[in-house]
Amino acid sequence: MRRAFHVALWGCAALGVAFLLLPILAIFLRVSPATLAGELNNRVVLDALAVTAKTNAIAIALLLLVGTPAAYLFASTRFRGRALVLTLLELPLVLPPAVAGIGLFAAFGRTGLLGSSLDVLGVSLPFTQAAVVLAVLFVGSPFYLRTAIAAFESIEPDLLDASRTLRAGPARTFALVALPVASAGLGAGAALALARGIGEFGATIMFAGSVRGETQTLPLAIYAEFDQNFDAALAIGALLVIASAALLLLLKLRLPWARSASISPFSAARSTSP
Repeated sequence: MRRAFHVALWGCAALGVAFLLLPILAIFLRVSPATLAGELNNRVVLDALAVTAKTNAIAIALLLLVGTPAAYLFASTRFRGRALVLTLLELPLVLPPAVAGIGLFAAFGRTGLLGSSLDVLGVSLPFTQAAVVLAVLFVGSPFYLRTAIAAFESIEPDLLDASRTLRAGPARTFALVALPVASAGLGAGAALALARGIGEFGATIMFAGSVRGETQTLPLAIYAEFDQNFDAALAIGALLVIASAALLLLLKLRLPWARSASISPFSAARSTSP
């Protein structure tokens, strides 16, 4: 019975690993590496790569600029309703992509909650690169915020107290103590948000559309090329697999990140207490 049980365990493990790896391997085995490399020079691929790089760079910069102070506030402050606020921050993690897209449209579209005000200012967001940035921000923010909160909460209180006893103000304590100590965890959160943003599809196609050279990101290009040029779709898929694997490997190799803060957005138990 013991041997049969271990055989069953290994069988289930082998089946699971094979199921998860087969689609990834198929991308690289379906066509030759030379063909995949050649398709990367396809104009569609290059345009989508440029749009993806530009919009994700802007989104990550905004996320770091606004999200880092916000995460520090949530980590260092206890207030009534804090657990509810943190739960709402996690909501985009589980929202269906179509809901995220239609929510962005309802908020920032021309007839949306803020759309009329933006229209008066001559600003139109839907079906622009700005819409891509907002979509990436919406789906990627929870990954960064939850990890950043955990990183700031992992700081020893004595360090912050020592800074205050040396008459450092809150801003200096944040900049010279909290940020350097939590930097590894912040980097892990940024990498997770970047990985999620690069792969974003649903909210982007609903709110920004798929206009080549303007709003068509790499995942949208795969969808567009699926029936037109399957080799190009495979090449883009291979590129995204390599990028995702590189980010994952970076997270695994940077062991200090695991000590500074968990890379899982759900693992910061302390941050969910009111």
